[in-house]
Amino acid sequence: MPIFKFQAVDSKGASVKDSVEALSSEEALDTIRGKGFYPTKIKEVRDKTSTKHTTSEKRKSSLSSITIGKVSEKQINPFTRQLSTLQNADIPVVQSLTILESQMKKGLLKNAIGEIISDIKGGDTLSISMSKHPKVFDKLYVNLINAGEISGALDVVLERLATYREKTQKLKRKIISAMMYPTTVIIASSLILTCIMIFIIPRFAMMFEEMGIALPFLTLAIITISNFLITHWYSIFGIPVAVFVLIKLIEKIKRCKLIIDKLKFKLPIFGSLINKSVISRFARTLATLISSGVPILEALNNVKNITGNAAMTRAVDMIHDNIREGESIASPLRESKICDPMVVNMIEIGEQTGELDKMLVKVADNYDNEIDSIVESMTSMLEPLIIIFLGISVGTIVIALFLPLIKLMSSLGGGI
Repeated sequence: MPIFKFQAVDSKGASVKDSVEALSSEEALDTIRGKGFYPTKIKEVRDKTSTKHTTSEKRKSSLSSITIGKVSEKQINPFTRQLSTLQNADIPVVQSLTILESQMKKGLLKNAIGEIISDIKGGDTLSISMSKHPKVFDKLYVNLINAGEISGALDVVLERLATYREKTQKLKRKIISAMMYPTTVIIASSLILTCIMIFIIPRFAMMFEEMGIALPFLTLAIITISNFLITHWYSIFGIPVAVFVLIKLIEKIKRCKLIIDKLKFKLPIFGSLINKSVISRFARTLATLISSGVPILEALNNVKNITGNAAMTRAVDMIHDNIREGESIASPLRESKICDPMVVNMIEIGEQTGELDKMLVKVADNYDNEIDSIVESMTSMLEPLIIIFLGISVGTIVIALFLPLIKLMSSLGGGI
């Protein structure tokens, strides 16, 4: 009888590795689930006599699995929504995937769907087939699909997954748009000032030198900066790149990354935006997992991988340990001081009433609305600040250049 090795999680969220004997992968899955496990990966262990027979198939499979890059959200989100619609219409999974594959352009997603269809026909479940393509379907995606299969409500879970991904993408767009405008204006302003310092200031400096005028301190300072930029032009690009690389290297150290991510929450203007986006992502992801039937400990393991912030990840780890010991979510979240007291109170009420997923959705929706307000106010506030900065910079340069001329005209007027 064939032997199937599997990886799974138990009801407490602990990882399990074992093997079972079964006639097919479907029978193996039933056996695993009968033991109270939630399978995440299953593989048939072939004997030596069947190895030669399947060598060409394995070679073909390995070649088709060699891929470059990842599938973008612009591709995966419409696919998820369309698959959800087809499942709501009670169309079988294989037929739904075949319909979607026929509409896709050639690429990584189309290849993955083709292989998933073959795997399902071979006896694998949808979640196990998707788990073989981590560049297309992340762990969170696969676990939600697995939860839908176990509960027998795949259509409902796909609907929630599609909604979750669309709202998450919308949040990302808001944050990018908030950062894009000031970043563009700052870069444009920096380029203008750099051009003035490199191309215009040297001509005035040469003129002042020929005239033999004693230069004021402000003019000397501007000329010194100009000379530095001309002789060390590579620093214009090198310093920002070096700072960026240095920060990335520091973030490789867990303790340093934790400190940096905590400081991000305290940044002026942008700190509140970062904080609310992290909490919104945490709340919406956890709500989607819980409402889809994923065990709470396994859900938290998924959430900590998508927060994007070490401080929030640490808080999720504390929550995981508390729940494993029979305590609540609210206590470690309150201790972390990442969330507002109101958010912690809402989560605590959700735990007490048994409607944690609904409360988490409300938290995420409220924070998304607040992010909209922050983005609008940030744009209206940063615009005049940047204009004032540019005006002061250009004005300072103009004054520095005209001071020697005014001094020269005064001396000429006094001489006359």
